[in-house]
Amino acid sequence: VIFIEALAYSFHLGSDKNRKNSVRKMADKNKSGTTSLSNNAIQNAQMLSRVDKHNYRKYDNDQEDIIIIKGSSSIVDDVKELYKREFEKARLEYNEKQFRDDRKIDNYFNHISNSSKSDLACEVIIELGDKKYWDTKEDDYKRRMTNVYQKQVEDLESVVPSFKIRSAIIHYDETSPHLHIVGVPIKEGNKNGMS
Repeated sequence: VIFIEALAYSFHLGSDKNRKNSVRKMADKNKSGTTSLSNNAIQNAQMLSRVDKHNYRKYDNDQEDIIIIKGSSSIVDDVKELYKREFEKARLEYNEKQFRDDRKIDNYFNHISNSSKSDLACEVIIELGDKKYWDTKEDDYKRRMTNVYQKQVEDLESVVPSFKIRSAIIHYDETSPHLHIVGVPIKEGNKNGMS
């Protein structure tokens, strides 16, 4: 008989609360330059760059305690590549229908990044357990979460295939091991704008 302890499961998805000026001011005080709030809608390239620095620990070059499950060493490059791969055909089709040059879209990544109405990407944070649970565990035990979080990424891609994951990184340097996922939700068949 195996005793399995009940663990808290936390799944945070981006929201609009980080658009507030008070939250953005808070980010300036953080070492990583990102908000300390768990819900991170990523509105533009500047915020994506901050997420990149935080998730990869680029602000202190201490990457020993992160595990990259998916993506390269740059979330910004990964998301740009996703935009090119996923939206280029629709962008070209959209531009062909435009009679005025000022309505054409040169670069969809930049177009969305400069829009105040759209988010460029979003971040999901998954955490199992709480501080009380993880305080009693050794590092080797915590590192077993790598397999659990790899499976979480696979399952999320399977359950929500329209959410294109470009980065998945585990942090082992904080109170509890947790997973940062950055992706872009994609909707096809739009009647207005790009399909």
